[in-house]
Amino acid sequence: MTTTLILVPTAFELKILQGALDAAIDVASVRLECCGFGAIASAARAVQLAAVYDPQRIILAGIAGGISEDLQIGQACWFTEVGAYGIGAGSGNQFRTAHEMGWPHIAAADSSSKYSIGDRIQLSTPKGSPQPSGGLLLTVCSASADQHDVDLRLDKFPGAVAEDMEGFSVAVAGELCGVPVEIVRGISNTAGDRNKENWRITDALMAASELMLESLI
Repeated sequence: MTTTLILVPTAFELKILQGALDAAIDVASVRLECCGFGAIASAARAVQLAAVYDPQRIILAGIAGGISEDLQIGQACWFTEVGAYGIGAGSGNQFRTAHEMGWPHIAAADSSSKYSIGDRIQLSTPKGSPQPSGGLLLTVCSASADQHDVDLRLDKFPGAVAEDMEGFSVAVAGELCGVPVEIVRGISNTAGDRNKENWRITDALMAASELMLESLI
C-alpha cells in the first residue's frame, strides 16, 4: 500500500531527489513520480497518480523562487498555504484574480457540495515536524522575469514568500481526491532572477530532501 506519493515537476528534479531519498523509499511505502511542469500538466497528472496509488498523503517537492528575504537561496521549507496568481482577467497592473472577479476556481454546485475553492488553499504539514517557516507559496502560470513581475504579484498576495508553478494545482487535485497535500520547496533562486549562474538548484533540492527524510523515516 502506498502511504506517501511524492510528486516532482521535472525529470532533473526527480533524478536528484531520487538519489537523496533512496534509503527512505526502500524502507517506507513511498512512490516517487514526475507530475509534470506547470499548472495544467501537474493538476492532471496528480489526479491520475492519486487514482493509481490511492495514497494517504501527497508531497509536492522541487525548487522555487524566493520572494521573501527570510528564505535564503539553497535552503528549503514546508509551506502552510498556497495561492494562485495568473488565472483571472487582464495583465500587468490591470490583472484581477479569480477571487476578485467573484469566480471561485471550483464552485459548489449546491449546498450539499463540499467543493468551493478560491485563490488560496491551506496545506497539510508533516506530523511531528517543527512549525513550517514558509508561509504562503504563490503558484504562477509563468515565472517572474524581473522585479516588476514580483511586485505585481505581491500587490495581490502581500504575504507571498516564494513562487512555484505547480503547488496550487496539486493542492486542488488533493482536495478533489480527498488526500492531504504537503509542499516542500528548496529555494533555488531569487524570484525574477533569470540568470541561472546565480541559481543553486542542487543545494535547494538536497535541502528539500533532508526535510522530507525527517518526515519519512
